[in-house]
Amino acid sequence: MTATPGASDGAALSRTTPPTTSLDVSKHNHHPPTNVDELREEIAQTREELGETVQALAARADVKARLQDTKEEAKARVRAQLHSAAAEAKVAAAEAPERAQVLAVRTRDAVRRNPTQFAAVAGAVVLVVLFIRWRRGRRA
Repeated sequence: MTATPGASDGAALSRTTPPTTSLDVSKHNHHPPTNVDELREEIAQTREELGETVQALAARADVKARLQDTKEEAKARVRAQLHSAAAEAKVAAAEAPERAQVLAVRTRDAVRRNPTQFAAVAGAVVLVVLFIRWRRGRRA
């Protein structure tokens, strides 16, 4: 049985094309078996094909197993992403001290080039901190 392409699982069972057997001359382009041994071989082949078809249909109909497979695939993807993120975090943590050192050197060089601006910004920060502390002290 061949399902109609694009049909849902339920509709596919109701709209099927007629089954083809291995005795169908148009399919195999040979004459039907003439002796008993050939006929038995054709029957065995047909049974094997039918068994495979039934197994495939049973697997498609087993929604619980398909959901379990989907769940396992999703868990595997999440684990892979988690391992990737952990590796990236380790690399970033290993690079952090070096990056902090580079930033400190840049800041030092900037202050040495223009100490007046740095002093003005530092003074403004100190004034803001003192003002906030003074306001909190008045509320208590």
